Amino acid sequence: MRINPPLVALAIGAFGIGVTEFAPMGMLPGIAADLGVSIPSAGLLISAYALGVPIGAPLMTLATTRVPRRYSLIGLMAIFTLGNLLAALATDYQSLLLARWSPRSTTARSSAWARWWRPTWWHRRSAQARWRRCSWG
Repeated sequence: MRINPPLVALAIGAFGIGVTEFAPMGMLPGIAADLGVSIPSAGLLISAYALGVPIGAPLMTLATTRVPRRYSLIGLMAIFTLGNLLAALATDYQSLLLARWSPRSTTARSSAWARWWRPTWWHRRSAQARWRRCSWG
């Protein structure tokens, strides 16, 4: 079996997005204690990440309309990585809140590009064969 580098890159990106979104839920008491805020206030960090989708996706879509998809996906993943780095280095609640919001605004758009991507076999098969392959049937 041949390894498909674009597919591996998309899988790693999807894993990073999932970890960034869901990992803080289990660490809320520790985050709250480190920042000196209540657990519900620390929970707003997760909400800020979720709010990046409806706010950031349209903005990123407008900003990257004329950029080639490949460069757009690479740039959005770079912004996502930078936002996560800023979140890791944040020392107070406000900077962590801003750092949590910024990567989500890019992941909404990069996820749309990732869903657009099709493997090479996709176009060579009939619709019925594609459905069987996608539905595991």
